[in-house]
Amino acid sequence: MNGNIFSAIGEWFVDLYDMFIFCFVDGSRYKVILEGLGLTLKITLFSALLGVFLGLILSIMSLTSERRGKKTIWSRFAYGYIDVIRGTPTVVQLMIVYFAILAPFQVDKELAAVIAFGINSSAYVSEIIRGGILSVDKGQMEAGRSLGMNYSQTMGKIIIPQAIKNILPAMGNEAIVLLKETSIVGYIGAVDLTKAGDFIISRTYKAFMPLIAIAVVYFIIVKLMTIGLRALEGRLRKRDSR
Repeated sequence: MNGNIFSAIGEWFVDLYDMFIFCFVDGSRYKVILEGLGLTLKITLFSALLGVFLGLILSIMSLTSERRGKKTIWSRFAYGYIDVIRGTPTVVQLMIVYFAILAPFQVDKELAAVIAFGINSSAYVSEIIRGGILSVDKGQMEAGRSLGMNYSQTMGKIIIPQAIKNILPAMGNEAIVLLKETSIVGYIGAVDLTKAGDFIISRTYKAFMPLIAIAVVYFIIVKLMTIGLRALEGRLRKRDSR
């Protein structure tokens, strides 16, 4: 009985190995996965940078209402922008950017994806930054102004550096979410990691191995990002305790 079980398990592993070779080694189809992974990481990186840049501007615009004690044109624009972006699906935004807005300019698919994901991420990043800035004690602003700094100098040298420590976990989580959201870029024809898996499935008619492989790759990337984020948080805590 035990021999039959071990034999069945052995055959299953042999079949799994054969499936792996068929899906990825035969025809060098693993190269499609590597190319898709490269595109996924590139879109994630540049989208994150664009999202942080736009998010910082939006957060400053929305904070003008806190500074003036009433809603301003800038804060109304920022809140309206955030409401629209957060209230519509990311895939719809991606298709609007590529097929409707950028279509006449024949913009590259990867660039269109970076713009779309960057715009989407900026709405969430702006709220994270705004919350981080508001979490800093108001006395810090008063202290900076009493030292002769203007508002911009106080924000840049005192408030924002303290806010970064508060928002780091949330920003890391947003980066992870952004990485996984890029899996929809295939809707505009770009071959990212997920689309590469679809390509292999269409060639081999085997879904299990490509899908599992893609899931494992995403998991490894997210795990590495999490480890890096925790290490950075640890270094910041050590620096604060000195």
